[in-house]
Amino acid sequence: MGVFVTSSAGATVGTYDPVAFGGLRFHTAVEQFRGGADTPRDYLERCLSRIAELEPTVRAWVVLEASGAREQADASTRRYRRGEPLSPIDGMPIGIKDVLETKDMPTEYGCAAYAGNFPKRDNAAVWALRQAGAVLVGKTVTTELAGPEPGPTTNPFNPEHTPGGSSSGSSAAVGASMVPAAISTQSGGSLMRPASFCGNWGLKPSRGAINRGERQTASTTAHGVVAACPEDMWQVAIEIARRVGGDPGWPALRGPSTPPPARKPLTLAVMETEGWDRLDERSREAFDRVIRQIEACGVTVLRRGDEPLIERFERALVGATELTSLILAREHLWAFRDLVEAHPDRISARSKRFFIEAAERLGAVGYERALQDREVVQAAFARLGSVVDAVVAPTSTGSAPKWLGDVAGEPPARWPTGDPVFNTPSSLLGTPAVNIPLMAVGGLPFGFQVMGQPGTDARMVAIARWLGEAIAPVMA
Repeated sequence: MGVFVTSSAGATVGTYDPVAFGGLRFHTAVEQFRGGADTPRDYLERCLSRIAELEPTVRAWVVLEASGAREQADASTRRYRRGEPLSPIDGMPIGIKDVLETKDMPTEYGCAAYAGNFPKRDNAAVWALRQAGAVLVGKTVTTELAGPEPGPTTNPFNPEHTPGGSSSGSSAAVGASMVPAAISTQSGGSLMRPASFCGNWGLKPSRGAINRGERQTASTTAHGVVAACPEDMWQVAIEIARRVGGDPGWPALRGPSTPPPARKPLTLAVMETEGWDRLDERSREAFDRVIRQIEACGVTVLRRGDEPLIERFERALVGATELTSLILAREHLWAFRDLVEAHPDRISARSKRFFIEAAERLGAVGYERALQDREVVQAAFARLGSVVDAVVAPTSTGSAPKWLGDVAGEPPARWPTGDPVFNTPSSLLGTPAVNIPLMAVGGLPFGFQVMGQPGTDARMVAIARWLGEAIAPVMA
């Protein structure tokens, strides 16, 4: 039977313990469904009860579609009784980030200009989830236009802290044990950083590996999954990819139909980026303690001083966050500029400054130079594939910071939901990345990241599972 497993303090009140916190899992409930000891409807009701308890504080949801979810769960219950579930995620309650269209719920992009927007059609991933029998509970909060302007969601372990960027509602809902999994997206750092801050497992797939449906605008964007465990994370991703494939011109997510088993790597490289100097002492020590455990297991861990190819990659990464942001802004320019012209008072100053104005300053020629610069970084990373199995790094520059608001009279802050410096490389490179909830700093989650070559998603999940099983979580 599915259970809600939290630390002794529980979500929203106290210290996060990565050892004691289990989150809400789904794959362990399936046998109970098959045997009749539990049902998808009862599992859903427990989720809805948890949402009712914590949503006033966490504020993870834009829309809750309890009536429709109950109908879906009842249909799933009937399928299990007949012995005919549609997939391993049949009956799974799941949240959908409010940037993906849903035929039965509005899609408002966290933006006042889209208030009441109701296209009444499904994104490709949403359609696939319905085909697999998943139970769509509702739409999760996103930042404005999935950009830097914060939404109302709070961190599920301490409401005074941010849950992270645009996938804030999805990650907070999973971290608060409201649902076992949720759909997220990432253009810069908006899946991985919230996963780090909210104690999720998170998969940001290779570029194009999960069909984005109508969201084909930006070359850095990917659809992914956050979940309380790697098994549910992978199963959701592969069930979507098996039904709708990848983006046009890109291969779908590759890998087994069941979660890849744990796989011990031979050689890893630490990726420092420009963010290394921004890590506080406790966060850096927590990360280094994980690295020492990995080395004690017989895995070779290389740093930039150990291998020239790592040093070349690190040098190529200088400026990667700004480069990623500029490419993204330019590729969104046309849609966002039209939106501002139509609704000038319903878009935040932060979005105007870091989307519209930044893209217009870059211009067409600057955009082409940015693409050339990206190719340099991609080439440097590709060469690393010959010497290491994967790259590891902190997933964020520490645990979730507090956001106290902009300073009056000064320009809006660039990163109110946290610094994306450790996340933008995977977006810029189009590579798979997995967040592992291996650390806690200051009583809040702090993630450990595994990143690999494009198309190695299943291998990265396998390595991440080995790390999750072999390495003792660290609290600092």
